[in-house]
Amino acid sequence: MPKGSPELTASRKEEIITACEQLYQTMSFKEITIKEIGAVTSFTRTSIYNYFQTKEEIFLALMQREYEQWAGEIGTLAAGRDSMTAEEFADALAHSLEKREQLLKLLAMNHYDMEEHSRPERLTEFKIAYGASLDAVRACLRKFFPGADCERFIFVFFPFLFGVYPYAVATEKQLTAMREAKLDFRMHSVYELIYSCVTELLGGAKCNM
Repeated sequence: MPKGSPELTASRKEEIITACEQLYQTMSFKEITIKEIGAVTSFTRTSIYNYFQTKEEIFLALMQREYEQWAGEIGTLAAGRDSMTAEEFADALAHSLEKREQLLKLLAMNHYDMEEHSRPERLTEFKIAYGASLDAVRACLRKFFPGADCERFIFVFFPFLFGVYPYAVATEKQLTAMREAKLDFRMHSVYELIYSCVTELLGGAKCNM
């Protein structure tokens, strides 16, 4: 790690992560390289290796940032309300995630390879952020639905998120293939998928009124 203030180090990491995020909007994971990321930052490509050893570490850091921001939003939801119905909570959770298409897109990637090609300390930082999102949702469930099976909700809902993006977003190539295969399908929005899942999981749960 190069010498410099913690603030400078954090700022440069953020610049690298943001550059990766911008490229990911128009390029695939496979197409994006350290060279491509370096070309849209304010310092040399080789300098990136002072902060991240692989592009997988950069993507992991991007997902970490997404989880941190989402956990903060859910934490505010828990702190700002005294009670919520299942429908209100499903609506809030669905809206929070439809704004985080980037997170859902990242979740649809191969996590095994991403984590395997990241250093243990980078992976630990990511797991802390992931854990914070679990805790934020748990806090809402325990506050608003004390009779609900909190761990069952977590066990089903978080793995479910890995498949939301492919069911909500499809390229024209994918749509054409499905039509030619004569599949009986209808694309659903992120909001519809999340709302349906949450209301189903909380079906019958009594809210804290």
